[in-house]
Amino acid sequence: MIGWLLTHGPARKALGLFVAAAAILLFLLNLRRAGERAGRAAERLDARERNDVIHRQMLDAATRRPPDRGALADRLRDGRF
Repeated sequence: MIGWLLTHGPARKALGLFVAAAAILLFLLNLRRAGERAGRAAERLDARERNDVIHRQMLDAATRRPPDRGALADRLRDGRF
């Protein structure tokens, strides 16, 4: 059966077209999967950047905190909290 496919012209041409179509289909599916992976990586990067900004803000706020309870009470009395 396979020998007949390889020796007869029209069947050989149809087999070649089928193989070419299968290769194109697999290529397109691989492109789609690669695009999905890139999209997920971009989402992770955005989330990490947001978390880094929030973390930086928390660290900045911690540097401005009062050193002891007395200083905190003074700030609260002055309305500079």
